Amino acid sequence: MSAPYIEMNLNGQPAQLAAGSSGNVLSALRHHLGLTATRLGCDQEQCGACHVLINGQSKPSCQMPLEALQAAKVVTLESHVNDDLPSTPYLKALQLAFIVEQAAQCGYCTSGLLISATALLMNAHGTVSDLQIREVLEPHLCRCGAHNRVLRAVKKAALQCGLKVLDSEVSA
Repeated sequence: MSAPYIEMNLNGQPAQLAAGSSGNVLSALRHHLGLTATRLGCDQEQCGACHVLINGQSKPSCQMPLEALQAAKVVTLESHVNDDLPSTPYLKALQLAFIVEQAAQCGYCTSGLLISATALLMNAHGTVSDLQIREVLEPHLCRCGAHNRVLRAVKKAALQCGLKVLDSEVSA
């Protein structure tokens, strides 16, 4: 017999969802929990707009079943208000760098970009490279053409967080 609730840690706080609820993680976050920063894009895990941190890793949420959240640590953009989370300093640095570099135009892809960049910086071991940044952001569709500004913003945030940024054969 399954548990009546899916229990998780959401943005540093305990949270529950009724087990057996229909839908996916994205739908539950937006419609049941009121966390609307995570966006629905393609609904096929192809555009990156729906990414959230699950146990420290950036994952698409639009097709993920709710059961995947059982006992998970889930972080959305709304987490920036919780200074106790390990991701918060990276997320705040990225948000500021995106503003300074004007890295968001229409803003639709921005939440997914911020989440994936947060995971990269949070899990870095002292350094990140151009190539790592590009690889992490590659699954995210941005049709506004802000790619170079996004790369500069991630590098700026990495430096602000005390990481060393290594140049690779490709540079923004």
